[in-house]
Amino acid sequence: METCGSSWLWKRFLLSSLFLFVFSTIGSSSHQTSSAIRFKLAQAADAERQVMMRAGAPFKVALFADLHFGEDAWTDWGPLQDVNSINVMNTVLHHETPDFVIYLGDVITANNIMIENASLYWDQATSPARNRGIPWASVFGNHDDAPFQWPLDWFSAPGIPPIHCPQTSASCSGEDECSFRGTGRLELMKNEIKYNASFSSYGPRNLWPSVSNYVLQVSSPDDPQSPVAFLYFLDSGGGSYPEVISSGQAEWFLKKSEEINADSRVPEIIFWHIPSKAYKAVAPKFGIRKPCVGSINKEKVAAQEGEMGIMDLLVKRTSVKAVFVGHDHGLDWCCPYKKLWLCYARHTGYGGYGNWPRGARILEITHNPFSLRSWIRMEDGNVHSEVVLS
Repeated sequence: METCGSSWLWKRFLLSSLFLFVFSTIGSSSHQTSSAIRFKLAQAADAERQVMMRAGAPFKVALFADLHFGEDAWTDWGPLQDVNSINVMNTVLHHETPDFVIYLGDVITANNIMIENASLYWDQATSPARNRGIPWASVFGNHDDAPFQWPLDWFSAPGIPPIHCPQTSASCSGEDECSFRGTGRLELMKNEIKYNASFSSYGPRNLWPSVSNYVLQVSSPDDPQSPVAFLYFLDSGGGSYPEVISSGQAEWFLKKSEEINADSRVPEIIFWHIPSKAYKAVAPKFGIRKPCVGSINKEKVAAQEGEMGIMDLLVKRTSVKAVFVGHDHGLDWCCPYKKLWLCYARHTGYGGYGNWPRGARILEITHNPFSLRSWIRMEDGNVHSEVVLS
């Protein structure tokens, strides 16, 4: 007899989740970083949250882009891709030992997730950093809260998908178990920020449903109140609303940057998921040639639906050094655009389209004098595409 909310799909999900949980702990460091010592929240209510550099060492960041956890969870193929993605992240973290990790959108493929609680897949995706005690932050992509899409091959001859919801006479409600509305950005963020090592944020309420809009301060180890760099995170939309960075978000960036960095003295680095239309202007036409740096240029730029002013603001600020995006799995280049750099990460996950080798972009911030370097670390351990961005 079935219990309330059970089905063959639910059982399969639980089994694959357990397997992923066990696998994700393999390779985790036994010497976990103490976030209480190396990373702290700013005490003042109006201060930006701070991530501290280590004394005498550069600040290293690993970018994990387009993991796409949760694809085809009802097959053997889907859960295996998630295992492979965890292996890529574990390999990168082993070789690079970064101080911070950024999840650059499309952490999950919500339109393939059959259950309401997509946060379970999100937790699996962030487990490699979490198991090592490495703090992280994330931005949303266009797949993270996309509505569930029913596969046509689920429909049998009678036209009924093989989903078994509880009977209305059951002792508990089956509404949640049978809901396919997906998990929204606010719910996903609520789940993530329960972890002390997560530096993600809901962002200003007046920008909702655009959620992941916030700024972090990288602070000097000698003086926590002295910023070395500001890291800005912007929600580029998609999924539950259009793929844009709105004029409201641009206005928020302008107000915030003038408030905390009025003289543009402190370098600023920007992260979002879907490239702006400016990426089309600098995209290599064929092979990647200087001044661009990278290794794959296998597709056209799939840009945001509109340009609402954010790029105009960024190019006017001499403090902005680079923008980093994901989304286009077959691109990993960095190209100069006016006085800043436009960069892609590297497709990290085995979920999502494309069979190009997986890897991750690494950033290294050095203080006094400031410098920003980047390279790509591949799953096989090789390094390529090193570039000095500032």
